[in-house]
Amino acid sequence: MTSITRIHADFLSRTDSVSALVERNIDKVNDVGGEGSRAFLSLNSDAVRAAAGPSQLRIDADGARPLEGITVSIKDLFDVAGEVTGAGSTVLRSRPAATQDAPVIARLRAAGAIPFGRTNMVEFAYSGVGINPHYGTPRSVWGRTADGGGRVPGGSSSGAGVSVADGLCVAALGTDTGGSVRIPAAFNGLVGFKPTAVRVPVLGTIPLSVTHDSIGPLAQSVACCATLDAVLSGEHNLPLPQIDLRGVRLLKPQALVWRELDAEVESATLAAIETLRQAGAEVIEAPLPPLEELLTRTGSMLAAEALDWHTGNINVDGIGYDPRVWKRMQLGRDVTRGQYSAGLAYRRFWIDRMNMALAGFDAVICPTIACIAPEIAPLIADDEMFFKTNARILRNTAWVNFLDGCGLTLPCHSAGSAPVGLQLVGRHSADRKLLAIGAACETALSRKSI
Repeated sequence: MTSITRIHADFLSRTDSVSALVERNIDKVNDVGGEGSRAFLSLNSDAVRAAAGPSQLRIDADGARPLEGITVSIKDLFDVAGEVTGAGSTVLRSRPAATQDAPVIARLRAAGAIPFGRTNMVEFAYSGVGINPHYGTPRSVWGRTADGGGRVPGGSSSGAGVSVADGLCVAALGTDTGGSVRIPAAFNGLVGFKPTAVRVPVLGTIPLSVTHDSIGPLAQSVACCATLDAVLSGEHNLPLPQIDLRGVRLLKPQALVWRELDAEVESATLAAIETLRQAGAEVIEAPLPPLEELLTRTGSMLAAEALDWHTGNINVDGIGYDPRVWKRMQLGRDVTRGQYSAGLAYRRFWIDRMNMALAGFDAVICPTIACIAPEIAPLIADDEMFFKTNARILRNTAWVNFLDGCGLTLPCHSAGSAPVGLQLVGRHSADRKLLAIGAACETALSRKSI
């Protein structure tokens, strides 16, 4: 796997070309022995090939844009002109094709990226596991067996994570409402970035939660995610600052996010923290009461928002839906106006409390997910296990969306072992600083061959 910078260098040196990259990616998607048929719901090969030629001409004329010739898979949640936005469902397949690109797709095109197929996802983005009963479930890059078995890819941007991890494309565009970029990135050994929600427009995207949805990239490195984020946010003129870990203060909260971890997760993340300490980062262990309070609290704000959109825009009663997705939406059916308003107020005051508690820290550090990727088959067979596992997978990521902050996951596992993500969390609008800290952490971890 190569970074965007390396790919562009190969284009410029004529050791590779946009057309050659595109053909390699198409061949991998169409490989009957690979995950392409499960990772992608559709791929317009002719359109992709047609975009390659003009990109190569720009490169040859020294006019390359930031993402020139880079293949970026698109989650089946975004409007792409001429394509049906299905949200991983069968319910929406008969709707008309989009007449224009969502703003984020238009920004990718304007930066030279080649939209590369629609990726599979959890239906309507409502789970962190990654299972789709309609179109199949792409397997995590780790733990695949010869008999077709394997482990969950993470959701809801399941195809996005596998598309990059398997080299089917260079990068992926996903959404993150409770971890849906960071979870598939962590389960597939990738970098994933959830920005502060308001920085990237969600227009032209089927919503799950209007208060929690955000749009972010999955890629091979922090630098790649930073380049994509600059394009998606429109902040092209904000270079990533260079940060030395000496002087960086990271909060390791004494909270549930560091408890009840799989042994592999605990071992890898603690080793990574020790490496960061040796590189000069100050890691402070301290209580974080607002976070502990939130993680033991229950609420149905998100379910109410999801159900309201579906009632108003689809007007069906669960017919054709994944039963597990519909069951989760039903949690919002009895939420009253007063309860929803109280939930909004609680969130606003909770964010204030968290911001005060985080004053003086550059980021929070914790495992991205409490467990390694579970096996697919048992979760398909057992509803109780599925919902319990889904809650565990989302536990360490969803609070970042409630905070309206930014979150970055970095791979921190040893080569050949189960992928494990190390999560860095920043406050609202601290995105570029968090990416810079993440880049410094990535460098330190890579020096330890992690």
